[in-house]
Amino acid sequence: MSEKAPTASAASSPPWRRIAVAVLALLLLNGMLSFSTWWPTPGIVPDKRLAPEFVGLWLLLLAAVAWRGALSSRTLSALALAYLLLVLGRYLDVTAPSLFGREVNLYWDGAQIPRFLWVTAQDFPWWLSTGVVAVVLLLLWGLHRLLRWAIAVTAEHAVPHALRARWAWLATAAATVLVAANYAGVRETWPVVSKPVIPTYVRQADLLLTSLSAQRLGQVLPPSTTLQAALAAPPGKALGALDGRDVYLIFMESYGAVTYDNPRAAAGLAQARRRFADDIAAGGRQVVSAFISSPTYGGASDLAHLSVLSGLDLSNPMRHDLLLTTERPTLSTLFRANGYRVFGLYPALWWEWPERAFYGFDEFLASRELDYRGPPLGYWKIPDQFALARFEQLHPRGADAPPRFVFFPTITCHFPFSPVPPYQPDWQRVLGDKPFDAAELARAESEQVAWLNMFPDYLRMVEYTLRWLGGFLRQAEARETVFILLGDHQPTANISGEGSSWDVPVHIVARDPALLKRFTELGFHAGLNPPRKSLGGMHELTALVLRAFAEPRAPATLIAAQTATMTTPAAMPINSDGTLK
Repeated sequence: MSEKAPTASAASSPPWRRIAVAVLALLLLNGMLSFSTWWPTPGIVPDKRLAPEFVGLWLLLLAAVAWRGALSSRTLSALALAYLLLVLGRYLDVTAPSLFGREVNLYWDGAQIPRFLWVTAQDFPWWLSTGVVAVVLLLLWGLHRLLRWAIAVTAEHAVPHALRARWAWLATAAATVLVAANYAGVRETWPVVSKPVIPTYVRQADLLLTSLSAQRLGQVLPPSTTLQAALAAPPGKALGALDGRDVYLIFMESYGAVTYDNPRAAAGLAQARRRFADDIAAGGRQVVSAFISSPTYGGASDLAHLSVLSGLDLSNPMRHDLLLTTERPTLSTLFRANGYRVFGLYPALWWEWPERAFYGFDEFLASRELDYRGPPLGYWKIPDQFALARFEQLHPRGADAPPRFVFFPTITCHFPFSPVPPYQPDWQRVLGDKPFDAAELARAESEQVAWLNMFPDYLRMVEYTLRWLGGFLRQAEARETVFILLGDHQPTANISGEGSSWDVPVHIVARDPALLKRFTELGFHAGLNPPRKSLGGMHELTALVLRAFAEPRAPATLIAAQTATMTTPAAMPINSDGTLK
């Protein structure tokens, strides 16, 4: 015999009070699955639309009460738990597009969010982190109890009346038709019916099941023909145009097309870009630029990283996850086959990252290897300027060292874009225990995250990125280097706006005008301000780069002569805004 939920006598309270409590419970249950995001924050606001899963619960309660009568306490608890999962799904479903510009992805975010929380917790004492966890658990428990109460009231007071009232049957039928039409994609229902949650869970379940099936994943991942063709080329041909130059592939975190598209951002960064162009020229280099489309938005940077390294379209995260289980070639494979030493520079990583085995780095440097002894700044502690300076210190480029391919995903310009580290013009000092002046450090450490208005801090962070990159490019180098600088994705949607493009800038910086001319023939434009047109997906950038780096090329003596005329800024055929004359 099942345990029955305790019920109050119908005569113990006036009818109007029972009606009011029942209406409150119904509104609460519907509101828990129909709220909207309070853009651009993680908060939520009520929504008056009808929640499809609430209608489903109502139909389930009608059937259960008609069949069994009062529901048991155990049944009420189970229903409340299932409804709580739907509420959490609704929250993720409405906040993820607002904050990250993309739908939630349990396979991807399920691994990344705990890591992000763990890194964040390192900055707080254990008792505070424990307290936060306890509060979250208490809130979840309280929400479960609230939902259980609302379901019990609905089942006890609203459902029995609805089973007897003809108008309630008509209202139920109308709501069911609206929900069915909404599930079928009828747009006319959108103003009155909120987005359902269950399809999100269905999509996530399909994602997880596919990721666990080698057969299904094998149908998703195409062959990496671009790199396979380059590896099949005769020795020295695939990268012949580099003539042994070092290559630094630097992903600029959250550096998106919004820095050009948004008039406020473009104006705010105009001076920083002019200074960056001057730095490039002062280092005896030129720059060509373009836009490409990232496979991700607001996060999941690995999708962008591996799209370039593999030459595969990884806009589908399942392709990325499958790729990690294979032995497919990457740019690391190609450069190593052509005599290069391959480095992975990852200052963001404080944890073990076994997936790096796929990337095939000869040497991997994470935060532990960099041994930063300066003051920790922000969520990621190590400023990008230090990371690059420390790498050069640990691996000096001597004349007898093999050419190098360096893969460097930066991290400082990451959500939440504060605090902004000071730039240190003395690149030797940045390696010490006290890299910054006391006043500058105090300013940075006093900054608080502007959760409701991140735009100004984002612009300052991009300016910082252009500043330290420009400072590095000004320095003399032991060997000639080709730099590929590109954004990994647009910043979060509270910066770039919902529905904005997924494009990011890419800059090729080099001394060799003949090499840069190859890029302009492929669609790049001189300077830092290219026409606002994407050249394709990020995986297609791989093909463009390999075409520019491959033989045939101009005779080495001619290239050497062209390079020799560009050793000082005065000899550079470049305008003040970074465009070629």
